[in-house]
Amino acid sequence: MRRAERLYALVDLLRGSRRPMSAARLAEEFEVSKRTIERDISSLQLAGVPIYADHGASGGYSILREHSLPPLNLTVPESLAVLAGLALVETSPYRAAARRARAKILAISREDQLAPIDEALASMFVIDAAPSSEAAISLIPEAIAARRVVRLDYTSEDGASHTTRDVEAMALLRGGDAWVFGGWCRLREGIRGFHLDRIRHLEITAEVFPERDPAALEEDLSRWRTRRLG
Repeated sequence: MRRAERLYALVDLLRGSRRPMSAARLAEEFEVSKRTIERDISSLQLAGVPIYADHGASGGYSILREHSLPPLNLTVPESLAVLAGLALVETSPYRAAARRARAKILAISREDQLAPIDEALASMFVIDAAPSSEAAISLIPEAIAARRVVRLDYTSEDGASHTTRDVEAMALLRGGDAWVFGGWCRLREGIRGFHLDRIRHLEITAEVFPERDPAALEEDLSRWRTRRLG
């Protein structure tokens, strides 16, 4: 769960709880550290959310029940920026989520905004590579987040041969018009990139690999002009 989603969920959970909730209980609920919860609470309080702490054995965090976060209110240019960005991930592992997000953005748009938004979007075009199978690529973000080893069948560029690889899932990259899955390839014993449209089959194994030195990935990425998305 991304931090923004966790903050909204944290507010909803506290508002719906009849008793104060400790940082340890909240950390368990969201599967993060107690320190992360404390930082989240602090950020919400700084943003004006009325969260307060009750001390003592039965203490914890509480919130005024009538409080809720304000609804998202986007201008036409902001909506276009978000929708155009979502369109750019149509061939990525996040395409199903992007389609759902697009529907939500359009659903909250005012009636007088829909016509200019539709008109502007109709003039935008993306020249993209053919997407790979939904079943294969949709597993990749999960594998990266869980630090899992994935087993994939990978086809050569000319399609003449294929190999089966065990890869420690580490990153997703966008290069030109293609999405690339990056990780430590145990067959080649090094960082390798795999074009999503050349992955014929992918499965997540039960193995969680030990965290590698991030310098290995950074060194490989240094060959290219890259930027993080977050």
